[in-house]
Amino acid sequence: MKTLGKYSIGMGDRFGHQGAAQLKAIIDAGKKGVDITPVWNKSNREHNTIGTQPEDVRTEADSVTKKTGFKSLYFVDADHINLDTVDRFIKSSDFFTIDVASYIGKKADDDDINTFVAGAKKYSGELRIPGIRKSMEVSEQKIREIANKYLFAAIKAWEIFRKIEKTKGSGNFITEVSMDEVPDPQTPVELFFILKMLGEESVPVQTIAPKFSGRFNKGVDYVGDPDKFEEEFEADLMVIDFAIHEFGLPGNLKMSVHSGSDKFTIYPIIGKVIKKHNKGIHLKTAGTTWLEEVIGLAESGGKALDFVKEIYSESLEKIDELCAPYADVIDINISKLPSKSDISAWSSKKLADSLRHIPGNKDYNPNMRQLVHVAYKLAAMRMDVYFKLLKANEKTVAQCVYENMYDRHICRLFNIK
Repeated sequence: MKTLGKYSIGMGDRFGHQGAAQLKAIIDAGKKGVDITPVWNKSNREHNTIGTQPEDVRTEADSVTKKTGFKSLYFVDADHINLDTVDRFIKSSDFFTIDVASYIGKKADDDDINTFVAGAKKYSGELRIPGIRKSMEVSEQKIREIANKYLFAAIKAWEIFRKIEKTKGSGNFITEVSMDEVPDPQTPVELFFILKMLGEESVPVQTIAPKFSGRFNKGVDYVGDPDKFEEEFEADLMVIDFAIHEFGLPGNLKMSVHSGSDKFTIYPIIGKVIKKHNKGIHLKTAGTTWLEEVIGLAESGGKALDFVKEIYSESLEKIDELCAPYADVIDINISKLPSKSDISAWSSKKLADSLRHIPGNKDYNPNMRQLVHVAYKLAAMRMDVYFKLLKANEKTVAQCVYENMYDRHICRLFNIK
């Protein structure tokens, strides 16, 4: 049976050029004693926008691991798939992020709900989870409310899992269940009963991605109360630990944090808590690889710098169109976006520093960074030019991607000096 390593990182690479730079960060972490399983991921939306296929991600992952002689496990993730999109990913993927967000809130059959509530009644009253100081008050009505909200989603997770299993075979892929792209975070009590549902549906989930409180905007830092996040994160870890034994879930089930990248404020918190309890983590870093490519081109100057300025200027003109699909995960203050004429005279350093996420840098502009993050569609429309520039400036671009992954993500999360 395929199992995920204790520590794993989901690495987005929208244009498929930075696998080697990403893998170098993983290898260098291993030299420091932190073994991380790389998981290349790309969503259906990204494939459609760029015009690629899931097989392209498999080709990239196989190629760079072979070229570097990487002998450890690695995976290719069908990112945020559901019943409508899973088919095109089945052949080339061996990790499936089953996204049940669209099914949450839809009601299962009354018989299914009644059966679940009857089986869960024994947890009503004062529910105590080892490792959580406060007990949780659970009524039968609360259990029914949770079933009404989540049971249908758990059933759909099983349907998607079985569809994959019929082709891939039992034990030949990693299953993640994702619930993070919804308006409200799940409470530890809700997570407990969701895991019971997945156990009863026999979904061998190895990672679970709940939604946490606070905002996880794309490409920028966490917005919220770090202390509240820590309490929530630790409680969820304890719930997972208890649920493994209580519901017969895989022993290596671990938390997955869909960070949207660059959650520098909470990376040390996550690292501290998983070390305290000796737990694993799966961190999905989203698409900031594209941003680092842009930064590398800006640093390179000449035609590459001109290209970045053109992409940014066009993104200003098409801001509504570009931002609409990401409305829930970006927060751009338009008044703080420099104009086309503003950036026309900017140097390589000024533009790169404005886009690169270095806390404390006076030039860093999170509004620009978020806008460029969602503007990859514009580069996809000029792919021949973009790829030529990436190739011509490969060393600079790859170094930006590596430093972002290793220095700003891996070292912060795992406290590597």
